[in-house]
Amino acid sequence: MPNAPTAKGRATRARIVEGAAEVLREQGVAFTTLDDIRGRTGTSKSQLFHYFPAGKDELLLAVARFEADRVLKDQQPHLGRLDSWESWRQWRDVVVERYERQGDRCPLGSLFLQVGRDRPGARAIVTGLMRQWQEQLARGMRALQANGLVSSALDVERTAAALLAGIQGGVTIMMSTGDSTHLRAALDTGIEHLRGTAG
Repeated sequence: MPNAPTAKGRATRARIVEGAAEVLREQGVAFTTLDDIRGRTGTSKSQLFHYFPAGKDELLLAVARFEADRVLKDQQPHLGRLDSWESWRQWRDVVVERYERQGDRCPLGSLFLQVGRDRPGARAIVTGLMRQWQEQLARGMRALQANGLVSSALDVERTAAALLAGIQGGVTIMMSTGDSTHLRAALDTGIEHLRGTAG
């Protein structure tokens, strides 16, 4: 974080990013200006450009990183302790609730449309999010194996990848239709598959 070397600077930068995320969620990326963000965060133009010298696109990438981190934080503490069937059920409910609450507006998707999904920074954010999410699912499956609840022969990496793909597909359909049926089905089927490998 080269533009925020001190603790105070890092806190100011984080405050700007979090405030910008709030404005973008409320107004949408296309309708948000830097003046809107400055008004919400109480920062001057010079202060904003001190932390984000490349301007709005750099700030939007920082907000995209914040929103990506939020995807995983919203699933805690359940995602971090998937060691029983009850914990998997709780995690499943949290995921469904999160995306139903979000509705047909995906802050992360909107940000990538604005800055360009193919930009190296944007691609790295998505890749990092999916890698961390899959790793946590795989860790949960290994915990089930350690507890004797699923087969030790289960291909954990492949199963975690398939479950994550199902979630993403379900979210995409829900954003297009407003219906969470496919997301629920992907989660339920994935967990049922895990249960079916027991013994």
